[in-house]
Amino acid sequence: MHAGPEVGSRLRRLRVERALSLSELARRAGIGKGTLSELERGLRNPTIDTLYALCEPLGAPITALVGDTSGTVVDDPAGGRAIQLDVRQGADGTVVEVFRLEFPAGAGHDSPRHGDDVREDLVVTAGRLAVGPVGAAVELGTGEHHAWTSDAPHVYRAVDGPAEAIVIIRTPPARAS
Repeated sequence: MHAGPEVGSRLRRLRVERALSLSELARRAGIGKGTLSELERGLRNPTIDTLYALCEPLGAPITALVGDTSGTVVDDPAGGRAIQLDVRQGADGTVVEVFRLEFPAGAGHDSPRHGDDVREDLVVTAGRLAVGPVGAAVELGTGEHHAWTSDAPHVYRAVDGPAEAIVIIRTPPARAS
């Protein structure tokens, strides 16, 4: 991703709002304090894994860090890519994020838990993907759908060639701020 300064300022704001020190957030997210400091100052571009690692202890959806601008691209070092298509906040505070996922042949993404009651709905738009909670992933082909609660680590894996999907992530009000 190429929005280090913007992500850094959002990250710092969320950390301060939640009264977390750099050390405490780094510990909870499982990243180095120096890395977190560089992210907050916009000196380092975060990976998708780092963003998700920060979302859980901050109690926030990924768009709270990357912003809500359609077209924002988050590249995964493992080869995948997430393109933000839309983000909306409902009257009840639920945040709904829509992403297009692209995976080259053999690529995948291991995602950490997003928090209690965060729900994902995914439709494969091209190719085949194995998706869902670790140990319970299902293989889907073009046009097929799977939904799960993202309260545990989960995976997305291209099977037999490149694959694409649309994923909708719904974050309940208690976590969406």
